Amino acid sequence: MPPRVLLIGGHGKVSLLMTPLLLHRSWNVTSLIRNPAQADEILAKGHGQPGSIEILVRSLEDVKSSQQARSIIDVARPDYVVWSAGAGGKGGSSLTYAIDRDAAKHFITACASTPSVRKFLMISYIGSRRQRAPWWTDEDWASCQHVNTEVLPHYFAAKVEADEYLTVLAEGRGKDFAAIILRPGNLTDDNATGRITLGKTRASGKVSRGDVADVAVRLLEKEGAHGWLDLLEGRDGVEEAVDMVVIGKVDCVEGEDVEAMMKGQNAS
Repeated sequence: MPPRVLLIGGHGKVSLLMTPLLLHRSWNVTSLIRNPAQADEILAKGHGQPGSIEILVRSLEDVKSSQQARSIIDVARPDYVVWSAGAGGKGGSSLTYAIDRDAAKHFITACASTPSVRKFLMISYIGSRRQRAPWWTDEDWASCQHVNTEVLPHYFAAKVEADEYLTVLAEGRGKDFAAIILRPGNLTDDNATGRITLGKTRASGKVSRGDVADVAVRLLEKEGAHGWLDLLEGRDGVEEAVDMVVIGKVDCVEGEDVEAMMKGQNAS
Protein backbone atom coordinates (compact mmCIF):
# COMPACT_ATOMS: atom_id res chain seq x y z
CA MET A 1 0.00 0.00 0.00
CA PRO A 2 1.54 3.36 -1.00
CA PRO A 3 2.07 5.65 1.99
CA ARG A 4 -0.13 8.62 2.74
CA VAL A 5 1.78 11.86 3.33
CA LEU A 6 0.51 14.95 5.13
CA LEU A 7 2.44 17.94 3.79
CA ILE A 8 2.10 20.79 6.29
CA GLY A 9 2.73 24.12 4.61
CA GLY A 10 1.74 22.76 1.23
CA HIS A 11 2.08 26.02 -0.69
CA GLY A 12 5.63 26.75 0.44
CA LYS A 13 8.36 26.69 -2.19
CA VAL A 14 9.93 23.46 -0.95
CA SER A 15 6.52 21.81 -0.59
CA LEU A 16 5.53 22.70 -4.14
CA LEU A 17 8.71 21.03 -5.35
CA MET A 18 8.20 17.99 -3.12
CA THR A 19 4.62 17.39 -4.21
CA PRO A 20 5.26 16.04 -7.73
CA LEU A 21 8.17 13.95 -6.45
CA LEU A 22 5.88 12.29 -3.90
CA LEU A 23 3.11 11.77 -6.45
CA HIS A 24 5.56 10.32 -8.98
CA ARG A 25 6.23 7.54 -6.47
CA SER A 26 2.49 6.71 -6.43
CA TRP A 27 2.25 8.12 -2.91
CA ASN A 28 -0.92 9.85 -1.77
CA VAL A 29 -0.54 13.44 -0.58
CA THR A 30 -2.73 15.64 1.57
CA SER A 31 -1.52 19.22 1.21
CA LEU A 32 -2.38 21.42 4.18
CA ILE A 33 -2.78 25.08 3.24
CA ARG A 34 -4.21 28.21 4.82
CA ASN A 35 -5.61 29.93 1.73
CA PRO A 36 -8.07 28.04 -0.52
CA ALA A 37 -6.99 30.23 -3.43
CA GLN A 38 -3.73 28.24 -3.45
CA ALA A 39 -5.49 24.94 -4.15
CA ASP A 40 -5.52 25.02 -7.96
CA GLU A 41 -1.74 25.50 -8.20
CA ILE A 42 -1.17 22.52 -5.93
CA LEU A 43 -3.76 20.29 -7.61
CA ALA A 44 -2.08 20.99 -10.96
CA LYS A 45 1.00 19.19 -9.62
CA GLY A 46 -1.05 15.98 -9.70
CA HIS A 47 -1.89 16.01 -13.39
CA GLY A 48 -0.62 12.84 -15.05
CA GLN A 49 0.86 11.52 -11.81
CA PRO A 50 0.16 8.03 -10.45
CA GLY A 51 -0.34 9.27 -6.89
CA SER A 52 -3.36 11.16 -5.63
CA ILE A 53 -3.53 14.60 -4.06
CA GLU A 54 -6.07 16.20 -1.76
CA ILE A 55 -6.28 19.68 -0.28
CA LEU A 56 -7.00 20.40 3.37
CA VAL A 57 -7.60 24.03 4.32
CA ARG A 58 -6.66 24.93 7.88
CA SER A 59 -4.78 27.81 9.51
CA LEU A 60 -1.81 26.82 11.65
CA GLU A 61 -2.40 29.97 13.70
CA ASP A 62 -5.62 28.35 14.90
CA VAL A 63 -3.89 25.19 16.11
CA LYS A 64 -3.61 25.92 19.82
CA SER A 65 -3.38 22.37 21.21
CA SER A 66 -2.28 18.87 20.34
CA GLN A 67 -5.95 17.89 20.29
CA GLN A 68 -6.58 20.35 17.48
CA ALA A 69 -3.54 19.03 15.63
CA ARG A 70 -4.80 15.50 16.19
CA SER A 71 -8.12 16.41 14.56
CA ILE A 72 -6.20 17.27 11.38
CA ILE A 73 -4.19 14.05 11.62
CA ASP A 74 -7.45 12.12 11.97
CA VAL A 75 -8.79 13.66 8.76
CA ALA A 76 -5.63 13.15 6.71
CA ARG A 77 -4.77 9.69 8.12
CA PRO A 78 -1.07 9.97 7.17
CA ASP A 79 1.66 7.41 7.46
CA TYR A 80 4.29 10.14 7.08
CA VAL A 81 4.11 13.81 8.07
CA VAL A 82 6.27 16.58 6.64
CA TRP A 83 6.55 19.92 8.41
CA SER A 84 7.54 22.49 5.78
CA ALA A 85 5.65 25.41 7.27
CA GLY A 86 6.67 28.62 8.97
CA ALA A 87 5.74 32.20 9.58
CA GLY A 88 8.30 33.27 7.01
CA GLY A 89 9.28 36.34 8.98
CA LYS A 90 5.78 37.77 8.71
CA GLY A 91 3.72 38.90 11.68
CA GLY A 92 6.65 39.57 13.98
CA SER A 93 8.03 37.38 16.73
CA SER A 94 4.61 36.43 18.11
CA LEU A 95 3.61 34.71 14.88
CA THR A 96 7.02 33.05 14.61
CA TYR A 97 6.57 31.47 18.02
CA ALA A 98 2.92 30.61 17.33
CA ILE A 99 3.73 28.64 14.18
CA ASP A 100 7.40 27.63 14.15
CA ARG A 101 7.39 26.58 17.80
CA ASP A 102 3.89 26.09 19.23
CA ALA A 103 1.95 24.70 16.28
CA ALA A 104 4.94 22.54 15.33
CA LYS A 105 5.08 21.08 18.83
CA HIS A 106 1.33 20.42 18.83
CA PHE A 107 1.67 18.43 15.62
CA ILE A 108 4.71 16.59 16.92
CA THR A 109 2.77 15.59 20.04
CA ALA A 110 -0.19 14.45 17.97
CA CYS A 111 1.95 12.45 15.56
CA ALA A 112 4.13 10.82 18.21
CA SER A 113 0.98 9.63 19.99
CA THR A 114 -0.62 8.26 16.81
CA PRO A 115 0.68 4.73 16.13
CA SER A 116 -0.19 4.86 12.42
CA VAL A 117 2.17 7.83 11.89
CA ARG A 118 5.56 6.23 11.32
CA LYS A 119 7.72 9.12 10.12
CA PHE A 120 7.90 12.85 10.81
CA LEU A 121 10.23 14.93 8.65
CA MET A 122 10.94 18.47 9.85
CA ILE A 123 12.45 21.05 7.50
CA SER A 124 14.62 23.11 9.85
CA TYR A 125 17.84 25.03 9.17
CA ILE A 126 21.51 24.34 9.60
CA GLY A 127 22.07 26.69 12.55
CA SER A 128 19.36 25.23 14.75
CA ARG A 129 21.56 23.99 17.59
CA ARG A 130 22.70 25.28 20.98
CA GLN A 131 26.25 23.88 21.05
CA ARG A 132 29.14 24.06 18.65
CA ALA A 133 29.18 21.03 16.37
CA PRO A 134 32.40 19.05 16.99
CA TRP A 135 33.30 19.16 13.27
CA TRP A 136 32.86 22.94 12.92
CA THR A 137 35.68 25.46 12.68
CA ASP A 138 35.85 28.62 14.80
CA GLU A 139 34.60 30.51 11.75
CA ASP A 140 31.62 28.16 11.43
CA TRP A 141 30.63 28.63 15.05
CA ALA A 142 31.01 32.41 14.90
CA SER A 143 28.83 32.54 11.79
CA CYS A 144 26.15 30.40 13.43
CA GLN A 145 26.13 32.47 16.60
CA HIS A 146 25.87 35.69 14.61
CA VAL A 147 22.77 34.46 12.78
CA ASN A 148 21.14 33.00 15.88
CA THR A 149 21.76 35.91 18.25
CA GLU A 150 21.78 38.98 16.00
CA VAL A 151 19.95 38.20 12.76
CA LEU A 152 17.22 35.67 13.54
CA PRO A 153 17.04 35.31 17.34
CA HIS A 154 13.29 34.59 17.54
CA TYR A 155 13.38 32.18 14.60
CA PHE A 156 16.31 30.36 16.18
CA ALA A 157 14.58 30.10 19.56
CA ALA A 158 11.40 28.76 17.98
CA LYS A 159 13.06 26.28 15.63
CA VAL A 160 15.57 24.84 18.07
CA GLU A 161 12.83 24.21 20.64
CA ALA A 162 10.70 22.40 18.06
CA ASP A 163 13.66 20.35 16.82
CA GLU A 164 14.59 19.31 20.34
CA TYR A 165 10.98 18.47 21.14
CA LEU A 166 10.76 16.18 18.11
CA THR A 167 14.05 14.53 19.10
CA VAL A 168 12.84 13.82 22.62
CA LEU A 169 9.39 12.55 21.67
CA ALA A 170 10.85 10.30 18.98
CA GLU A 171 13.14 8.77 21.57
CA GLY A 172 10.15 8.11 23.78
CA ARG A 173 8.07 6.63 20.99
CA GLY A 174 10.71 4.08 20.01
CA LYS A 175 11.97 2.42 16.84
CA ASP A 176 8.60 2.37 15.08
CA PHE A 177 8.75 6.16 14.68
CA ALA A 178 11.44 7.91 12.62
CA ALA A 179 12.09 11.59 13.29
CA ILE A 180 14.08 13.16 10.45
CA ILE A 181 15.23 16.76 10.90
CA LEU A 182 16.60 18.08 7.61
CA ARG A 183 18.72 21.18 8.15
CA PRO A 184 19.58 23.02 4.92
CA GLY A 185 21.83 26.04 4.57
CA ASN A 186 20.78 29.22 2.78
CA LEU A 187 18.00 28.38 0.35
CA THR A 188 18.13 29.45 -3.29
CA ASP A 189 15.72 29.21 -6.19
CA ASP A 190 18.42 27.84 -8.48
CA ASN A 191 17.66 24.68 -10.40
CA ALA A 192 18.28 21.44 -8.54
CA THR A 193 21.76 20.10 -9.24
CA GLY A 194 21.45 16.63 -7.75
CA ARG A 195 24.85 17.21 -6.13
CA ILE A 196 24.93 17.77 -2.38
CA THR A 197 26.77 17.35 0.91
CA LEU A 198 24.59 15.66 3.53
CA GLY A 199 25.44 15.02 7.17
CA LYS A 200 28.32 16.75 8.92
CA THR A 201 28.82 19.88 6.83
CA ARG A 202 30.14 23.38 7.31
CA ALA A 203 27.87 25.80 9.19
CA SER A 204 27.26 28.09 6.23
CA GLY A 205 26.64 27.67 2.56
CA LYS A 206 23.76 27.38 0.16
CA VAL A 207 21.56 24.73 -1.39
CA SER A 208 18.70 24.93 -3.87
CA ARG A 209 15.14 24.34 -2.75
CA GLY A 210 14.88 21.74 -5.51
CA ASP A 211 17.71 19.74 -3.97
CA VAL A 212 16.15 20.11 -0.51
CA ALA A 213 12.88 18.69 -1.89
CA ASP A 214 14.68 15.78 -3.55
CA VAL A 215 16.66 14.93 -0.41
CA ALA A 216 13.56 15.16 1.78
CA VAL A 217 11.60 12.72 -0.36
CA ARG A 218 14.50 10.29 -0.62
CA LEU A 219 14.95 10.38 3.16
CA LEU A 220 11.26 9.61 3.60
CA GLU A 221 11.47 6.56 1.36
CA LYS A 222 14.75 5.31 2.83
CA GLU A 223 14.24 2.86 5.68
CA GLY A 224 16.55 3.62 8.57
CA ALA A 225 16.80 7.35 7.90
CA HIS A 226 16.46 9.42 11.06
CA GLY A 227 18.10 12.12 13.14
CA TRP A 228 19.54 15.56 12.41
CA LEU A 229 21.04 15.91 8.92
CA ASP A 230 22.70 19.08 7.67
CA LEU A 231 22.50 19.84 3.95
CA LEU A 232 24.51 22.02 1.56
CA GLU A 233 25.30 21.93 -2.12
CA GLY A 234 28.21 19.63 -2.85
CA ARG A 235 29.60 16.83 -4.99
CA ASP A 236 27.71 13.72 -3.88
CA GLY A 237 24.71 12.39 -5.73
CA VAL A 238 21.52 12.57 -3.69
CA GLU A 239 20.87 8.83 -3.56
CA GLU A 240 24.51 8.15 -2.73
CA ALA A 241 24.51 10.77 0.03
CA VAL A 242 21.34 9.44 1.61
CA ASP A 243 22.73 5.91 1.56
CA MET A 244 25.95 7.08 3.20
CA VAL A 245 24.28 8.83 6.15
CA VAL A 246 21.98 5.90 6.80
CA ILE A 247 24.69 3.25 6.54
CA GLY A 248 27.08 5.41 8.57
CA LYS A 249 24.38 6.19 11.16
CA VAL A 250 25.20 9.89 10.88
CA ASP A 251 23.27 12.14 13.26
CA CYS A 252 24.21 15.80 13.56
CA VAL A 253 22.66 15.98 17.02
CA GLU A 254 26.18 14.96 18.04
CA GLY A 255 27.58 17.66 20.30
CA GLU A 256 24.19 18.69 21.65
CA ASP A 257 23.23 17.91 25.23
CA VAL A 258 20.52 15.34 24.54
CA GLU A 259 20.27 14.46 28.23
CA ALA A 260 19.43 18.10 29.00
CA MET A 261 16.85 18.04 26.21
CA MET A 262 15.20 15.02 27.81
CA LYS A 263 15.22 16.55 31.26
CA GLY A 264 13.89 19.86 29.95
CA GLN A 265 10.95 18.25 28.19
CA ASN A 266 10.18 16.06 31.18
CA ALA A 267 10.20 19.11 33.44
CA SER A 268 7.81 20.98 31.15
